[in-house]
Amino acid sequence: MSLLQNIKKGIRNNIVPVVFTILCLVGAIVAQASPFFLLSSVVVRLARNLLLVFSLIIPVVSGLGLNFGIVLGAMAAQIALVAVTHWNITGLGGFVVAAILSVPLSILFGWLTGKVLNKAKGNEMITSMMLGFFANGLYQLLFLFILGGVIPMVNEAIMLPSGIGIKNTVSLRGIKYALDDVIKISYGSLTIPILTFAVIALFALAIKFLLQTKLGQELRCVGQDMNIAATSGIDVDKMRIIAVIMSTVLAAWGQLIHLQNIGILQTYGSHEQVGLFAVASILIGGASVTKATIGQAVLGTFLFHLLFIISPMAGQQLVGEPQVGEYFRAFVAYGVIGVSLALHAWQKQQAQKDKLKQEI
Repeated sequence: MSLLQNIKKGIRNNIVPVVFTILCLVGAIVAQASPFFLLSSVVVRLARNLLLVFSLIIPVVSGLGLNFGIVLGAMAAQIALVAVTHWNITGLGGFVVAAILSVPLSILFGWLTGKVLNKAKGNEMITSMMLGFFANGLYQLLFLFILGGVIPMVNEAIMLPSGIGIKNTVSLRGIKYALDDVIKISYGSLTIPILTFAVIALFALAIKFLLQTKLGQELRCVGQDMNIAATSGIDVDKMRIIAVIMSTVLAAWGQLIHLQNIGILQTYGSHEQVGLFAVASILIGGASVTKATIGQAVLGTFLFHLLFIISPMAGQQLVGEPQVGEYFRAFVAYGVIGVSLALHAWQKQQAQKDKLKQEI
């Protein structure tokens, strides 16, 4: 095979990240953005979002596709944060308490999600998305009526003036940068939260190690063919539930890392885009509904958020209106999933054609 053929094959096999890398490069040139500014901005967003994207890997490997239901993990994290804020537990201790509190909640949510997805085999992605909408209704019922209305709760800082329901915005100043500030390196506007990245790297290694264990091999087997897995004596439904629970717990911890960096909880909105942005990120990195790796998650998160940073600046330079870039952000967030899936379908079609040619 010639060098040119190797290059063409490499581009075709990585068409999604290649396309979005070109978009980022063109956008950066148009925006006339400082490389240092882009680097400092992307580092912050990587620290905020990587663990949320990692939470999608295990369900993909297990044949569940892209788990939009990670929004339930984000809800578990936010319930824990409201409790910690109410009890006024601050600093790293408050962050750790919230992480511990989120575990039983996210295990429960993941178990329930897994039970439902086992009843909807073959339609897991749309089912998990619908479950997110349904769970959002229950979540809002909890925070708008049950807290203060059914469950006594008195706290002027977070409760609505009526004494029933939680405010739209809750300050998390007690745990803001609780993890990021423990160990960090600063150089001008560039701040690298060393401990946060160390924790994220630890989870990445844990996921990689898990997939090499007996449990990981069983999860892979279920993802490759449920019938063969069942014939081999693997409890398919149990494995799928375990995968969803792991994903939900990781998403809860990822949301905690995300919100401690922001320092503000939008009570009724912080969780809504979690699934969409995480799925878009991992798809941009070259993952598909059947294959995802740590490397693809990191690359996709980097490209997705780099494009988010560049787009308003490019809009300002092109038409003198940064709002154009904001509209492009929305297009990227919602359109990238469809574009990526279409490119992956094309990629699969080309691979099948090559295989057919070789057979002929």
